[in-house]
Amino acid sequence: MEEVMEEAMENNALRTLYVAQEIQPEFYRSTTSKWGAQGTLGQVLTCGTSYLPVAFPTIAEDDDDKIVGGYTCAENSVPYQVSLNSGYHFCGGSLISSQWVLSAAHCYKYRIQVQLGKHNLALTESTQQFINSAKVIRHSGYSAYTLNNDIMLIKLATPAQLSNAIQTVSLPTSCVATGTTCLISGWGNTLSSGSNYPDELQCLNAPVLSATDCQNAYPGEITDNMMCVGFLEGGKDSCQGDSGGPVVCNGELQGIVSWGIGCAQKGYPGVYTKVCNYVSWIQSTIAAN
Repeated sequence: MEEVMEEAMENNALRTLYVAQEIQPEFYRSTTSKWGAQGTLGQVLTCGTSYLPVAFPTIAEDDDDKIVGGYTCAENSVPYQVSLNSGYHFCGGSLISSQWVLSAAHCYKYRIQVQLGKHNLALTESTQQFINSAKVIRHSGYSAYTLNNDIMLIKLATPAQLSNAIQTVSLPTSCVATGTTCLISGWGNTLSSGSNYPDELQCLNAPVLSATDCQNAYPGEITDNMMCVGFLEGGKDSCQGDSGGPVVCNGELQGIVSWGIGCAQKGYPGVYTKVCNYVSWIQSTIAAN
């Protein structure tokens, strides 16, 4: 914890520090990264005037933390979608080969159970497979301050058995064009108090925004490894708990849910890791591990 606070002071980051707690403090909702989990609580810690977003899941304060403005996906229609689990769903991910999952670096945990073939997290489903991680590999250039290089690979302890409900998604052959409509999916959080929350996978169709629109929405915050997908008018967006999940455009995994200001707010579209920049890193990391 002291190291995190020291890094925050050094970077003078004007962000909020969210740390997972196993106690029950007040609930807080992240205003930057789209983190979130069922079953662990986020507490704001203050260190002078500097704050840093940390890769720990938080619980949201309201009941709208699924993908906002989307729809319930048809069952098993997103067969590459996985749930990252640590006693609770805390992030999403995408199956890119029978033994590898791609997610966001800010979703990092040392040990992860990957749940595949899921539609309703509250049910035991005949299609599901639960496989523990053998390795969890964050990009070496990941910054918890800027969220640049927000990408992570998970090697499964055993290969997944592919089926109609469990399939891989292709990596990009090129970067996606502005205006392309993509599919974003995730479970997100809807827990307010108690255990009254929907668990069915949510989907959203949204366009890729221009680099200019993205930069104008977040001046000085967008790197070449990020892209914006969504609606400048607001109303539709990914949200807390969707982190690490897929953005698929024309059958290729082009984005990873990363961060944004709030959810579905006017003028603040979702920001996603630009997967086309990382195909070589993904391939070389898999080959070396």
